[in-house]
Amino acid sequence: MTYTVQGRHLVLGVCGGIAAYKSVELLRLLMKENASVRVVMTANAAHFVGPMTFEALSRKTVCRTLFETSDEAAVQHIHWAQEAEAVVIAPATANMIGKLAGGIADDALSTFMLAVACPVLVCPAMNTHMYESKAVQRNLQRLKEYGYAVLEPGAGELACGTTGPGRLPEPAIIFDALLDLLAPKDFSGRRVLITAGPTREAIDPVRFITNPSSGKMGYAIARAALMRGAQVTLVSGPSALTPPLNARVLQVTSASEMAAAVLAEMDRHDIVIKTAAVADFRPASVSDLKIKKEQAGLSIQLERTQDILKAVGERKQNQILVGFAAETHDMDAFATEKLKAKNLDMIVGNIVGGADAGFNADTNRAIVYFKNGTREQVDLMAKTDLAHLLLDRIAVMIPA
Repeated sequence: MTYTVQGRHLVLGVCGGIAAYKSVELLRLLMKENASVRVVMTANAAHFVGPMTFEALSRKTVCRTLFETSDEAAVQHIHWAQEAEAVVIAPATANMIGKLAGGIADDALSTFMLAVACPVLVCPAMNTHMYESKAVQRNLQRLKEYGYAVLEPGAGELACGTTGPGRLPEPAIIFDALLDLLAPKDFSGRRVLITAGPTREAIDPVRFITNPSSGKMGYAIARAALMRGAQVTLVSGPSALTPPLNARVLQVTSASEMAAAVLAEMDRHDIVIKTAAVADFRPASVSDLKIKKEQAGLSIQLERTQDILKAVGERKQNQILVGFAAETHDMDAFATEKLKAKNLDMIVGNIVGGADAGFNADTNRAIVYFKNGTREQVDLMAKTDLAHLLLDRIAVMIPA
């Protein structure tokens, strides 16, 4: 299965609006991932960003008119439509949305769109009052009925000075939405509960015990599961990461808060994946006042936190339960013991300590252990790729 845009034939439609500058960054992201991108733009779009910019980045001729004989791309638009694996229109103006809804073909982009049979992502961007008008909302609803995916605009202060919905989402968000559009939906209808990030155990009002977990692995799995059609609940400890779009996110801080959230949610989910680095110990008592450094010494008595994974393993019915083990040595012994003791179906072992894997890194290497006694060595790869590999292994466990 393919979860990237690498080698995919894509078409970027650009309409005339101030947000057209973001289309340049979106094109750059697509080219960075080695997609093959054709650009079709309206005449008004050229007032905001010149076609030469898109041609330089895409290394292909831009189609901008149907009538100029000098425009080499004009006679190719039908071929492009047949070749395209996905189309993204960003920004999509009220005018273009109306044309698409009504089947009007009076310029290069609207004519091209009548010929496409591939998935289409429409990204509206306009004044708030225009976006909220009955006409635009009716037209967007019609596009959805046609099978188009519509990425809702962001809210904020717009170029026209008004504040509200209508802002074109950031290119990275559009990129992710395009990946969603292209990904196979083998987790459709599945409910996946994922934990991610560290926990913090308070010492006093300003100090706490924690660990270096960034949450990157858990967030990557959440993102991948969403891409593949799952309904995702993400229970996240403190993290600087942006939660995946369309995930249901429960923010927690301490191990006890995470335990309460997970145990309350698990029965509603088919798959539980616990990547969070939960503190094993917490201070037995928490000072109400800041502990002053002038004290001669400080001794903190620790107590065990609840073993969330064990509690889930004891309660699980037909769920698939996946755990993670971060170890510095003896991975086989520790991971296999944890797999059995906590009633897991799969456990992912990470050797921590290296700069290129483990906590806070963008890459990881792992050993995956399965309930049937087999194991799989996974060489260094991006956590985003590892997320899909792990979901591939989980997919074969799902009852038919």
